[in-house]
Amino acid sequence: MSEGREGVDTVGLDTPPPLAVDRLLDDRETRIIVCCGAGGVGKTTTAAALGVRAAARGRKAVVLTIDPARRLAQSMGIDSLDNTPRRVARVGEDGGELHAMMLDMKRTFDEIVEAHADAERARAILANPFYQSLSAGFAGTQEYMAMEKLGQLRARDDWDLIIVDTPPSRSALDFLDAPKRLGSFLDGKFIRVLMAPAKVGGRAGMKFLNVGMSMMTGTLSKLMGASLLKDVQTFVAAMDTMFGGFRTRADATFRLLQAPGTAFLVVAAPEPDALREAAYFVERLAAERMPLAGLVLNRVHGSGADQLSAERALAAAENLEEGGIVDQGSGKAGLRDTAAEPPGADDDTTAVDRITAGLLRLHAERMQVIAREQRTRDRFTSLHPEVAVAEVAALPGDVHDLAGLRAIGERLAAGVPAGA
Repeated sequence: MSEGREGVDTVGLDTPPPLAVDRLLDDRETRIIVCCGAGGVGKTTTAAALGVRAAARGRKAVVLTIDPARRLAQSMGIDSLDNTPRRVARVGEDGGELHAMMLDMKRTFDEIVEAHADAERARAILANPFYQSLSAGFAGTQEYMAMEKLGQLRARDDWDLIIVDTPPSRSALDFLDAPKRLGSFLDGKFIRVLMAPAKVGGRAGMKFLNVGMSMMTGTLSKLMGASLLKDVQTFVAAMDTMFGGFRTRADATFRLLQAPGTAFLVVAAPEPDALREAAYFVERLAAERMPLAGLVLNRVHGSGADQLSAERALAAAENLEEGGIVDQGSGKAGLRDTAAEPPGADDDTTAVDRITAGLLRLHAERMQVIAREQRTRDRFTSLHPEVAVAEVAALPGDVHDLAGLRAIGERLAAGVPAGA
């Protein structure tokens, strides 16, 4: 055993420490698990499987998903998920429960407005066209609202474990960066400039707007259109008292992610782009002093016949396809007594040889994939030998029920190698 980075013991560069998933789930001090990573690597399935396993081990867990594909609802036997946590039936032992919800970005934004504005102002904001565009799809809104919802769930204290499936962003880092960007926008100079006429009020405000801001508003009108500019200014005036709260809550949730009760699981596939993204995220978490539990490596390929190398399999396939000698009998190697063979034996032998050669080539392709994945994993491990890893073997199809989620959870916990 060698000593890795910062005094962490590792088992050589190519053998990272195993990720103790059950220990993480059983630790009552762990209150939040964040599954992050690039899009399409299985974050939603991982989050759901962790929730099912946590409930089976006595935790009262809630899974917050932001995946628009709604696979999580189908897997859990729930007709639909929405912005309210719903109990998952037939899951949980020893007092454990599992609830699940899907982030409704716009509804979460609406709830913030309704909670922090009086009824008349809330109605004006909710009806404002600019607000409707902002809450439905402004860049960074989804990640910001995921942070907001996480903060709400933690404040309610109804669950002792919250598992977050981060948004399917172009970059895994968007989950950490977008809330700060949106918070800065909502509390930034641009908004304050637009707010100034409303703050001055009356004729003085109009005079200020006409004299002091004529050039700016003229430019903005060209860029945005006069109608949109008016909508933005109306929105800003209505939201005046709320802007500071967005950054304050975003900062509070960011601190929550840095707290000892939070654990990040970086989810990746054994592919260069996904593991490169995972490496960036690991480095960013370290820079932000956020607690990393480990890496979940999904869709890892394996073989029960890995003693047969790709080279040997290809050589055997070529021999069969070329009619060469594969198995040699004693004495008369490679010679066949055609007189003793029944009619059609040659055709049968040729068909079997073709099938066998095809299977050997498939095996060679699988072994080449395994070797390529191993090289990719080794590159990540050489950069981050201290990061614990749990591997999940590639499955023949998508997980679509609770049994599949339980199986994923068992493999995560046991560290079952691919092909086992």
